[in-house]
Amino acid sequence: MRNIFLYLFVFSFLINIFQYVNSTKILEAKDKEVEKAKKHLAQSRDSLAVAEYNDYFDITSDEDAQDYFFNQNLDYLKVMERVNEDLVSLNTNPNGNPLIPYDPIEGKQFLINKAKILNHRWIIAEYSNGDLWGQILVKYFFDDSKPTEFETVDTILYK
Repeated sequence: MRNIFLYLFVFSFLINIFQYVNSTKILEAKDKEVEKAKKHLAQSRDSLAVAEYNDYFDITSDEDAQDYFFNQNLDYLKVMERVNEDLVSLNTNPNGNPLIPYDPIEGKQFLINKAKILNHRWIIAEYSNGDLWGQILVKYFFDDSKPTEFETVDTILYK
């Protein structure tokens, strides 16, 4: 009878050691996962901070530019949609977009690909002809009763 109790004691002791070692490994693995998640969260927060900083020059975050249109009883979102449409419609010109001061090269005209409206007066846009590309700074004047007027301020052509 004493042998049975001794065997049960040794067996329970070994099971407890096994559970302790196993739970310690599980706990260490979970701690590593938590640290990895914390690091990933910190990187995500940094990325968001950078993204918010980069969107500083954007009409959607510029209340003064929005108020400019609000004071004229205009919805700035509808104005931005129309300004974008007017800007892209200039790409239909047979010699390319007239805002871009470069003649077509090898029959390829320069067209505006992307544009970002910075505020109630300026637009920055990317243009290309398929081979060369650049950026352009455009001043615009919106009037609800006629098409948007555009004026090229400066351009950069990359080689």
